[in-house]
Amino acid sequence: MRRVSYDGDRLGLRDVTEADVPCLHAVYGDATATQHMPFAPRTQDDVARLVEQAMEAASAQPRLLYVLAVVDRTHHDVIGVARLHVETDHPHSAEIGFGLHPHQWGRGIGTDLVRLLLSFGFKELGLHRIWGARAPANLPAQLAMLTAGMVEEGRIRHHVHTPHGWRDSIVHSALEDEWIDR
Repeated sequence: MRRVSYDGDRLGLRDVTEADVPCLHAVYGDATATQHMPFAPRTQDDVARLVEQAMEAASAQPRLLYVLAVVDRTHHDVIGVARLHVETDHPHSAEIGFGLHPHQWGRGIGTDLVRLLLSFGFKELGLHRIWGARAPANLPAQLAMLTAGMVEEGRIRHHVHTPHGWRDSIVHSALEDEWIDR
């Protein structure tokens, strides 16, 4: 099994471990951090199960799911979580998702994280297309994805069911050749 350790200027990505559960719970368990996610805040036990599943997925061949701790390279703290899921039927394409602790918001960290995920997907995994879906009201995610070089493709109506009912998603994508040319 190949372990992920991928660094940018301010952030690093690495496979999650059991030791990350409290830090990831600070994101997944926070009502503000999860306000645009399609689930209610998670318990610490829920997060522990997610980490266990992520560790199992890391050993799959081929590896299709990457659940990664987002690490502040200056302080070495886990400040968020990132997902990259390679599509089984379209192994040249992957979906990304991410969540950051609210204390990190407003500092350009989301843009840096999207750039790092794109770099990891294109350079390390050899992907051709990377896409992500966001809640229409999640304007910081929109700004992060657009600034990082993703293109808004459109709206998927009633895409996900949330605790508050059906929600549309806005899809953004980046293509390898366009991203490298930037």
